[in-house]
Amino acid sequence: MTEASSTSHDSIRAVRWQGDHLRLLDQRRLPSEETYIDCRSVDDVVDAIRDLAVRGAPAIGISAAWGVVLAARNDPGKLDAALSALRAARPTAVNLMWALDRMKKAIVRNSSADALADEAQAIQDEDLAANRHMGELGAGLLDADTGVLTHCNTGSLATAGYGTALGVIRAGVDSGRIARVFAGETRPWLQGARLTMWELLRDGIPATLVADSAAAHLMKSGQVQWVVVGADRIAANGDTANKIGTYQLAISAKHHGVRFMVVAPSSTVDMSTPDGEAIDIELRSPDELFAYAGQRTVAAGAQAWNPVFDVTPASLIDAIVTELGVVHRPDEAGMNRLFGNVR
Repeated sequence: MTEASSTSHDSIRAVRWQGDHLRLLDQRRLPSEETYIDCRSVDDVVDAIRDLAVRGAPAIGISAAWGVVLAARNDPGKLDAALSALRAARPTAVNLMWALDRMKKAIVRNSSADALADEAQAIQDEDLAANRHMGELGAGLLDADTGVLTHCNTGSLATAGYGTALGVIRAGVDSGRIARVFAGETRPWLQGARLTMWELLRDGIPATLVADSAAAHLMKSGQVQWVVVGADRIAANGDTANKIGTYQLAISAKHHGVRFMVVAPSSTVDMSTPDGEAIDIELRSPDELFAYAGQRTVAAGAQAWNPVFDVTPASLIDAIVTELGVVHRPDEAGMNRLFGNVR
């Protein structure tokens, strides 16, 4: 793939360092408003991560790295407290912990704000390069005239740019392999409907929205050959935590003979987590299920259970694509061959 094609369909940057503060595209307001949040303190970054103004595992990690830079600029004596606050912002996405561990090592070498800014910029630049390489690797697995279904948002909004699963879709469209793109709405926050559709259409990629509950029927129709998703944490045996609803897509894909691809940077692989049972699944407020856009839609007195992620067993995954390579039919041995020396 040429440099020109690798950067086409790729105009969005949601995380931007402005020299003295961090500017984030507020993803809670899309698609109706393109509004930016200026984070001038580590507390501002913590709030943005916790409140989902920035989301997507790589983007969370990048934002946290810049949060450390802000702490070094504003109150260098409290870097340990800043690291702890950022680490507690969201528990499931391992990229957050990975980025903060990397920034902690950088602090040991040189705790100046300028040195830490260099490290945060390196994290961001490396993510973009990794995404473009993963796009090439993942697109290479696709046949001609392929239909893909994706879930949640895994594009430029969720990363430094280009995206993980959406990076594969971008590369597949550029190479002519992908003929049809479907996006599930991704309840309750509608990241697929609000963010993925906005991102694809803005970058000139035709896409069709489907209700989450229509996915199995869509697969049965024969229009989809691959489900392509991202990940928030990949365990040592290949079990993968991703946005709630991913597991049921993998089950449906298996039943209908549709292949299933997970696309994520190696920083999402956690070889210290043996399997999916050991992954901490974030539970958010039931209130997120009771209302939409400030309007209550559920009868008063109702109860709700609101896990944000689920775990897809490795046995349901055909390929895990990272910038280090592809693990086909992942299991503990295959994961160890590629990632055993990463951490």
